[in-house]
Amino acid sequence: MPHAPPDPADHALFADPEGAEGVQVLPWPQAIKGRGSAWAIAHRFERDQREVFDDGWGSLDQQVQAQDLTPETQVLEEQARSILSSNQSPDIVFDLSINPYRGCEHGCIYCFARPTHSYLNLSPGLDFETRLVAKVNAAERLRAELSRPRYQPRLLCIGTATDAYQPIERRLGITRQVIEVLAEYRHPFSLVTKSSGVERDLDLIAPMAAQGLAAVYVSITTLDPQLARILEPRAAAPHRRLRTLRTLAEAGVPVGVSVSPLIPFINEPELERILEQAAEAGACSAFSIPLRLPWEVNPLFQDWLQQHFPDRSARVMARLRDLRGGRDNDPRFGSRMQGEGLWAELLQQRMRKACARLGLNRERTPMDLTRFMRPGASAAEPSAQGELF
Repeated sequence: MPHAPPDPADHALFADPEGAEGVQVLPWPQAIKGRGSAWAIAHRFERDQREVFDDGWGSLDQQVQAQDLTPETQVLEEQARSILSSNQSPDIVFDLSINPYRGCEHGCIYCFARPTHSYLNLSPGLDFETRLVAKVNAAERLRAELSRPRYQPRLLCIGTATDAYQPIERRLGITRQVIEVLAEYRHPFSLVTKSSGVERDLDLIAPMAAQGLAAVYVSITTLDPQLARILEPRAAAPHRRLRTLRTLAEAGVPVGVSVSPLIPFINEPELERILEQAAEAGACSAFSIPLRLPWEVNPLFQDWLQQHFPDRSARVMARLRDLRGGRDNDPRFGSRMQGEGLWAELLQQRMRKACARLGLNRERTPMDLTRFMRPGASAAEPSAQGELF
């Protein structure tokens, strides 16, 4: 099992608790360029626990040097048994989701989906962004599931637990294959991404959008390129995301902006400026969610705070606890996506007023479920009927 780092305040002290002379003190590997976390944190299902031990042969020096190297991205292929996931949360507006990949190379330190790597017996830390799983038969499984006689179209979102346009999509094209199937069946969908890669598929998305079958939400967490570089190291730069938003809007695709997550004293002060830039680029709606810290995301984020913002880490965590009823994380339906208390109300008020001023307070783009039709089926078949959301 990967060993846990000691307190970030004192780095790594491989020392005798009695303070014996000659004890070696080594610096813990700090941030890895191009990665959100350098910590291969153990996941919550680990059965074994290991500790670092200096055997006197220089093994600790070798370990630190090895971890200073930027780890390469590995992609494992998976034959998925199912590709449509049902949503059980009343906080979410969609019914079904598709995630063509597991893990995400963007490396966003705050990603709420990091703990899902635990189910693969992999670390939610470094493994989540370096050991990816590609569902290579996603399009095949989707076609099979949409072809079932009893299937009825429901609100579908792509890229909820992984970015469907992360860098490996350029080579594998699984997301494009999925959209091709949705276009074939005229099944509506929305998509959330922080990648400019979505522009590649405008030839599919724009015609569907013209029929009320597609909408895209671009995630913009900051306008500061330096902050973006450490917060979400392999995602598109902020100015590039704004250009993507504009490109989509000019192509007739309904676009919204997600200013999520809002992290107190980190990107939260930028809320209004991000909304202004997004509206100017063509966004027609917006939403935001305060930072969530489920499971292993909590220690990973706090380690990141200590590395990059040691002067304000305590203040950030104190404000987050104000938003979460005194806890680091609040998993309860109804409050987990908005927070509670005075500071949560102030954030919501800022969001409402800015959206009203900028014309971003429109409802999310309705999806036309009535157009769904299995290839070769007649329009009169019950399977072709749906409802307008």
